[in-house]
Amino acid sequence: MTKLVGFYPGSFDPLTNGHLDVIERACKLVDTLVVAVGINAGKKTPLFAHSDRLEILEQVLAPVGKRTDTEFKIVDFSGLMVNAAHEHGAKLIIRGLRDTTDYNYEMQMVGMNAQMAPDLQTVFLPSSPPVRHISATLVRQIAEMGGDISAFVPQIVLKALKSK
Repeated sequence: MTKLVGFYPGSFDPLTNGHLDVIERACKLVDTLVVAVGINAGKKTPLFAHSDRLEILEQVLAPVGKRTDTEFKIVDFSGLMVNAAHEHGAKLIIRGLRDTTDYNYEMQMVGMNAQMAPDLQTVFLPSSPPVRHISATLVRQIAEMGGDISAFVPQIVLKALKSK
């Protein structure tokens, strides 16, 4: 039996409870979820180093995988997301939506991706109401200004931030 592979790309800087919400629900759709941390040299200085983000994801997702019987592959990628999805055998691209702003942006990406990789299908997972307001960008800004982000991120992220 062929296993269905999903591809969930992002910067995960930092990993938020919103990301986890999407991941948990994606586990109900796929057998293997490739969580792909993008390398974008053009972005501003990250809160966490790339290697730290990979490690945090490994730690947070290990118990999720056991609980949901989902295999996780934590990888990094640069370049086109559709190429990375193909490289890892994905058939579905998983994207989280918080609001209509996300939807409008994501629909443009779906159109472009469909032209480049018509075999890949994009699945939108709307954020659950308790985490809908969480944005990694806002969480990063709050953390950089010394604010309390404990309601927005997993405990492992808080510990990693305190050890910085």
